[in-house]
Amino acid sequence: MLRVAELLTRAGKAYFGPRAEVLQTCYDKLQATRLAEAAGIACPRTMPGNAIDALDFPLIVKPRRGSDSIGLRLLRQGPLPERYRTDEYLVQEYVRGREITVALIGTRIGRPLELALPTGATYTFMRKYLRPPPRMPLGDLALAARVREAALKLARLYGVNWAARVDFIGEPLGRLCFLECDAAPMLARGSAFAESLAAAGIERAAQLRLLTS
Repeated sequence: MLRVAELLTRAGKAYFGPRAEVLQTCYDKLQATRLAEAAGIACPRTMPGNAIDALDFPLIVKPRRGSDSIGLRLLRQGPLPERYRTDEYLVQEYVRGREITVALIGTRIGRPLELALPTGATYTFMRKYLRPPPRMPLGDLALAARVREAALKLARLYGVNWAARVDFIGEPLGRLCFLECDAAPMLARGSAFAESLAAAGIERAAQLRLLTS
């Protein structure tokens, strides 16, 4: 998607979708995390793979650039394999809690959804798209309000100009951790993006109008 946006931008072609610079920011997970932290939004401790000694196992390892949790792995014990010990990979504090996602189009935001993952499972690409867990509107209204507020703040921070899906983990003691902002989300009917907006009363026809206006 980033390459397409860059090509369209260089060609001066108008299109519905995220600007290339928005994708560049969101796809660089280290930059996105540092920007969020500087804005006062909690994130799991995150380091380049060559700074592994700064974190204890278990930990999450993932490519620095990309989206949709592609390449994400949970390593329960060390040592960290040599191939991950570069600044093109990230190591991250393993945060446990309620997996939450919320969609937005511009300033219109959906209702946060809680993902019913098996205990100890991580929200990998496979679980996002190939074997998605059950999803339900987040019942904790106070937490839902915090999620919505944080997602809108992140969208402004990253300059999101179109649509996004933002993922969080809500820890048992109350910390809400930002995980990822996907500025080119899956839009199809039945996706987490579509369900989040529909749960907030933004039905499919309205979603399509907002995405193409």
